[in-house]
Formats: sequence, C-alpha cells, structure tokens
Amino acid sequence: MKDNLIYYSVGALLYCPANSDSIADSIINGKFSSNFSLALCLEDTIPDNCVLEAEQKLIQSISNIYEKYTSDGIHIPKIFIRVRNYAQIYELCDSLKDCMDIVTGFIIPKFSLENADKYIDAIFNVNQKSNKKIYMMPIYESVAIVNLQMRYDILYELKYKLDRIEELVLNIRVGGNDLCHIFGFRRHDDESIHDIKPISSIFSDIVTVYGTDYVISAPVWEYYDSSNWEKGLFDEIKGDILCGFVGKTVIHPKQIEVINEGFKVHKKDFEDAKAILNWNENSKLLVSGSTKSERMNEYNTHHIWAKRVMFMAETFGVKELVD
Repeated sequence: MKDNLIYYSVGALLYCPANSDSIADSIINGKFSSNFSLALCLEDTIPDNCVLEAEQKLIQSISNIYEKYTSDGIHIPKIFIRVRNYAQIYELCDSLKDCMDIVTGFIIPKFSLENADKYIDAIFNVNQKSNKKIYMMPIYESVAIVNLQMRYDILYELKYKLDRIEELVLNIRVGGNDLCHIFGFRRHDDESIHDIKPISSIFSDIVTVYGTDYVISAPVWEYYDSSNWEKGLFDEIKGDILCGFVGKTVIHPKQIEVINEGFKVHKKDFEDAKAILNWNENSKLLVSGSTKSERMNEYNTHHIWAKRVMFMAETFGVKELVD
C-alpha cells in the first residue's frame, strides 16, 4: 500500500473548464470549502476550436492565483491540469515557469496502451527539470478495458509501465460516466454505479490489479440539485469505500462537503486502527477484542487496513456516529 499521506490527500476533486472566467477569483477569495482539490480541464469540457484560448486562460488563472499566493499567503487547493495530449505537459510547464510551483500535477484522460509511454516519458522528463515533484493521475475510461478477453492483459501491462514512475502516480482514477457511455447506461439519483454489474466488474478488476500499490479514486456523481442527490451520493460513497476507493471526482461545489463527510472514518474504526498500530510488541498474543468489544482485532491481519484508516482520517477526519 502507499505509505505516505500525499497519495490519500486529493480528496474531493472539483472539475472546472480551463477557460472559466471566475475560477481564479473563486480560489483567491476562498469561495469553496478549504478541503478539496481543483482540476482545470482542457479536454472534454472544451470544444476543439477553443483549446488555444483555453490554454491562455488557464495560464492567466494560475498566474493570478500564484501571485496572490506568493504575496498574501492565501490558502490554495492542490491544482491539477487535465490535458488533451502529452505535448501539452511540456508546453504548459514551459509557459507557466515559476507558477508550476502551485501545480500538483497532470490528469491523463483515456489512459491506454497507445498513449501510456508518451505520457510517462513526459512526466519523467518534466520532473528531471523540476525542483519539485510533478505528479500524474491517469484515468481508466477507454473502450479497450471493456473487452473482457483483453482487459487483464491491458491492465497489467499498463501497471508495469506505470511502475517505472510509481512514486509520481498520485492516484489511479476511473471514468465511470465514460464507461457507462460505452454501454448506453446512466444511473438515476437513487441508484449506485456499483449496482451496474458490467461497470462494477471493471472497477473490481482495476482495484485487484492496482489496489495493493496505488491509491484509486471513485468516479463522478453527476447529480447536485435533484430531490435525492445528497442521499444518493452518500449511498454511492458507501459502495466506493467498500470497493477500495479514496476520494471522488466533483462536478459541482455543492458536492464537496457531502463527499468529505461521506469519506470520514468511523470513530470505532479510528480507535481500532490506533490500537492495532500501537500493539504491544512484547505481547504474547496477536489477537484481541476491539476497543468496543464488538469484533476481533488481529495485528497480522489488520495492520495494513489500520494504516489506511489513519491516512483516511488525516485527510477526511473522524465521525462520531455510525450511519
């Protein structure tokens, strides 16, 4: 498992078109929750004929945020740029110059065998010239991984490629809506993506291949103002956590607090995790009743779980009540 808080800290990742006129002011003025990350998208939220304009707008927005950050010390979220192609990584690093200090990394859409080497080379190369780590977050959403005959080979081959720069892969992300689109599926606000079996099987395979070495994030919930959007989101997050996901993609600021609350660690899990990690090394037993005397704690079986719980607690906090 990843043994560093940075990999668990992306949390709620708010997507915003890179050509937004208001995002810089919103960040500078603290309009949103402080506990979120920001993705400025140059890909599927931008029409093909507006890409150059969007790039310039993105550069200006990040420059404005950087200026206020260096002059006034404002709080800023982790900032990521979702690119269209690997060349944009080089171009944006060159254009942003010192402003790259506030960019955490790049999001790679439709990560596949056809483009993986170019993206990995780009991340490796820009890090060679950088005085800070520049991370990548590849998105698994291409049609190739739907093919069951090829899926396992593709997932493992992509992992072998990523392992070359493993420490620079902040999260593995899954494109739930894109995968649903391939089948023509769409869930309602009282339905969870984990109940769509062809999609959940893809998630399961991704977690099986990557989950022991990488942190994997949950797909977007597209509702934000329907009658059941909040309850539906909470319910899906329960499935996200059971699936092994950490954090979730956000398409509206209203979702940030719900996601942060949904991913909080239960108090009893937090207490048990502390007890497991503080196990008396001189004890003659490696098994004990839990802190609430409800279940068994076993050091050899639960210490990886316990580490993960503590990272989750530091990112999202601890909630007193069990749902």
